[in-house]
Amino acid sequence: MKTMMMAAVLAFAPMTAMAQATGVGVPIEAPVLPGAAVDATCGNLYGLAGKAFCVTAPLASIGGIAEAYVAHFEGEGWIAAGGDDNRVVFVKRRDSGGCDGMQLQAFYDISRPAAPEAPGYIAMATIPGDVCAAAQAAPAAPATPPVQ
Repeated sequence: MKTMMMAAVLAFAPMTAMAQATGVGVPIEAPVLPGAAVDATCGNLYGLAGKAFCVTAPLASIGGIAEAYVAHFEGEGWIAAGGDDNRVVFVKRRDSGGCDGMQLQAFYDISRPAAPEAPGYIAMATIPGDVCAAAQAAPAAPATPPVQ
């Protein structure tokens, strides 16, 4: 009886996965939200395998799942700082100063029809370095003498 109860609890608890983009930033701790499944290959698209933590779901539900991830990360202290229709860039202050950065990108295989049941993907990856550090100025171009 206890085993069945434990299995029932685990079936309804969101799974937590931890991934880290290869060689960059801090680990991404993200739950596998209802309706999504982990996809370590990231659909074999855009070279993301091994560089991002990816989940997949039917394209018709990927927008709602992406919004749920945005809410999750905001609840974890990440601030949505930019992006576009399919991408959100987050920042989070470090206790030691500076900021960590992360991107969440929703996508699908554009070589296939965008049918509601087609697989959609959400990739999450850290951004290397301190995203709050001032960008170094580019070296000035050498002055060109006036033409006479």
